[in-house]
Amino acid sequence: MVEIELDGKKVEVLEGSMVMHAAEKAGTYIPHFCYHKKLSIAANCRMCLVDVEKAPKPMPACATPVTQGMVVRTQTDKAIKAQKSVMEFLLINHPLDCPICDQGGECQLQDLAVGYGGSASRYEEEKRVVFHKDVGPLISMEEMSRCIHCTRCVRFGQEIAGAMELGMSHRGEHSEIESFVGATVDSELSGNMVDICPVGALTNKPFRYSARTWELSRRKSVSPHDATGANLIVQVKNHRVMRVVPLENEAINECWLADRDRYSYEALNSDQRLTAPMLKQGGEWKTVDWQTALEYVANGLQQVKNTHGAHAIGTLASPHSTAEELYLAANLTRALGSQNIDSRLRAADFFHEGGVRWLGTSIAALSDLQRTLVIGSNLRKDHPLLAQRIRQAARKGGQVNALNAVASDWAMPVAHSLLTDASHWVQALADIAAAISTHTGVLAPVAGNAEQPQAQAIAKSLMGGERKAILLGNAAAHHARASSLLALANWIGAQTGATVGFLGEAANTVGAQLVGALPVANGLNAGQMLQAGALKAVLLLNNEPEFDTADGAAARAALSGADMVVTLSPFKTNLDISDVLLPISPFTETAGTFVNTEGRAQSFHGVVRPLGETRPAWKVLRVLGSMLGLPGFDQETLEQVRAQALPQDVAARLSNACSAWIDVNPVPGQPASASIYQLDGLVRRAASLQQTADAKGGA
Repeated sequence: MVEIELDGKKVEVLEGSMVMHAAEKAGTYIPHFCYHKKLSIAANCRMCLVDVEKAPKPMPACATPVTQGMVVRTQTDKAIKAQKSVMEFLLINHPLDCPICDQGGECQLQDLAVGYGGSASRYEEEKRVVFHKDVGPLISMEEMSRCIHCTRCVRFGQEIAGAMELGMSHRGEHSEIESFVGATVDSELSGNMVDICPVGALTNKPFRYSARTWELSRRKSVSPHDATGANLIVQVKNHRVMRVVPLENEAINECWLADRDRYSYEALNSDQRLTAPMLKQGGEWKTVDWQTALEYVANGLQQVKNTHGAHAIGTLASPHSTAEELYLAANLTRALGSQNIDSRLRAADFFHEGGVRWLGTSIAALSDLQRTLVIGSNLRKDHPLLAQRIRQAARKGGQVNALNAVASDWAMPVAHSLLTDASHWVQALADIAAAISTHTGVLAPVAGNAEQPQAQAIAKSLMGGERKAILLGNAAAHHARASSLLALANWIGAQTGATVGFLGEAANTVGAQLVGALPVANGLNAGQMLQAGALKAVLLLNNEPEFDTADGAAARAALSGADMVVTLSPFKTNLDISDVLLPISPFTETAGTFVNTEGRAQSFHGVVRPLGETRPAWKVLRVLGSMLGLPGFDQETLEQVRAQALPQDVAARLSNACSAWIDVNPVPGQPASASIYQLDGLVRRAASLQQTADAKGGA
């Protein structure tokens, strides 16, 4: 540790820290633009000049290393005069367009100009004008004359997103931030560039000119998409979601958001919203009241039960639903006498031993991994924020290895890749196990080719380092031999000291397991329920079988033969296969809990009132259970449902143990895996996301 004096206070910081870090620790604010705690130091803006004793001139706090006994003053005339001079310089070419700027109200330049700017400028020449750029549907670069060349966006692309999509060309007064010729910004994390831009050069294109920031109410929430459980601030005006930005949480998403977390709110305000219950009568959809719709559903379920038996009733629930909704859906199904409830809609192997499958480690630990093996995942697109963590680990010297069907650009160095058709993944993993067996002397669980070069390289990599993880992606979780992959991964993990876990597909993949949204006893799994003639009455909770199941066409055909299909959705969907549509609230209009991939339960509240006649799904399911006279549906509050649904000790239920027999025989077909902007109903209906290169290319 190094001790320095900062404005008369003693501060201890780690050796190698900068004066800025000491100021942050001491709670002293030093004005800055280019410095960002998550990015490398550029010292471009010079706004953070401070007075260092014995230094001949003011020094940039962000780039001046601390030394023992250093004396730093931030409020002397020398420091303040230097900062004011820098501010005058930065404002020379800045346009006088604050009244129309989208950054107004949260602009660092505007804020600091009040404290350090002059009342008039000595500059009388014409201001520089920079031509606007079109870089895609999410980021606006219409007013690049505002840019102060802090290069935060450039460094973010290189260091966090992993791809340099913006750069600075030319020199001096002619410098410009721009993309490569004819190229757009296509990163799945691109929206963060808007957040970190200290001026209004990069702005949020979908939000542009829609509201002033000071008019917005700010409310906390949790992302309903992938299993990261990113923390959000949802900004609201007149009971309408206007914008979504990150809520900083170092343990989960740090200060970043994936673009689908940021822009999917557009679907909430789309014309595809279902705002009232609807019944299909004579092949035509009619709007009805809630009482009529629920009575129709209750009578239909009772009739199917009386005619065909309870085993002819089933529920397919989306893992993007809240834990409370999934719990009540499971309870409703079981109270009717059926065990046919499942949330593993894209799975092909349904072997489950009761333990709740999870990441196997904490999300924060991914940033410090020294060895990683990712199996069956397009990591960058399936889990953008987890990929960012692993990218940081790779930047620190960690080795990332992959077992996949095709090589994908993860925007990080991949040490070794074993590429083979998905049908041969179990054998490929057995080859890695065999190669490890030659190092450890422990007999491998199944025969494999220890001489396979890539298997040898991955085995050697996993044998080194201390902090290691084997991570199964969405394609591995949905593989026809998923349990074999897990059993082999567990053996490799035991021999190498690596943790083993699932990256997790959906916001509540872990939560669905915790609350029992899985079949038990002789209940049918999702694959069996979606076979022709398997069910006569089906409840579809927050999903679209055409897009959310392993075989959409087969699912549609199977459900078309049912006597009654009830869709609970925020959107007008499943119109061709459903008999009833019940409008349920999306995550912004209801309260609930998501359990992320590390087993962290995060509860949230609704941020706007329900649209039209929309109702929270947990209330709909509770009322439906009461109308049917079923026990266990007397809850009056969501808190009561949550207390029943979630165990007190979630960690005790988490386990990736698997005793399944390892089958290395190839299986036909490819595992189902949704592309980045097809994951759920919200992203599918977000107009701006559907215009991105990833959406058009099916990444």
